[in-house]
Amino acid sequence: MKTLGLLGGMSWQSTVTYYQEINRRIREVKGGLHSAPLLMYSFDFEEIAELQHAGEWNKAGALLNEAATRLMLAGADGIVLCTNTMHFVSHGIEGETKLPLLHIADFTAERISKAGFKRVGLLGTRFTMEKDFYKTRLAEKFGLEVVVPDEQNREAIHNVIYTELVNGIINNSSREIYRRVIAKLATAGAECLILGCTEIGLLIDEASSELPIFDTTRIHATAAADWAMEKKT
Repeated sequence: MKTLGLLGGMSWQSTVTYYQEINRRIREVKGGLHSAPLLMYSFDFEEIAELQHAGEWNKAGALLNEAATRLMLAGADGIVLCTNTMHFVSHGIEGETKLPLLHIADFTAERISKAGFKRVGLLGTRFTMEKDFYKTRLAEKFGLEVVVPDEQNREAIHNVIYTELVNGIINNSSREIYRRVIAKLATAGAECLILGCTEIGLLIDEASSELPIFDTTRIHATAAADWAMEKKT
């Protein structure tokens, strides 16, 4: 199997899910005592979050490139960035490492397109919902139309992520906020829902959503495991 290099810790709550889901997929396919060959660099998320909220994205991207290079030197065959938001500054990773970046949005969009959906609701951090890097990729590469919440609800979604979910705090009151936002996205014509932050799956599942959900964390982890099981070329 190929060795996956994980850029995690953003936050570690969802990185735990990556580790579990990658290994679960390997065992499901290969059986026995098989598990995934993995290397991980786990960030101090406080440092990353401060850069995000200060708009210091170039500095944040430089940290990603440096960490990915460490994984390459340690023997990784491909890079898995275990977060949606930081894909905003992921463009330097492949150039720095000469390794493939397994892009979270691509695997998610492929799954959505295969299911036959065209108009998707997107929940995530304020950065993911408001900046073009994610929505444009979905539209230009896969022909998906993206619907996001209004400004007030974007702020509410964002705050729950950064004050609760990244700390492992799960509140039913926050789940109700998300449910109301999802209902508004459905009214706006969304056919399905992207959980476009790797922590949202800790709070929302199919039973919590009136729309079919596509959990980027589990989709990304499963696709990375499948890639690792492909023969090296």
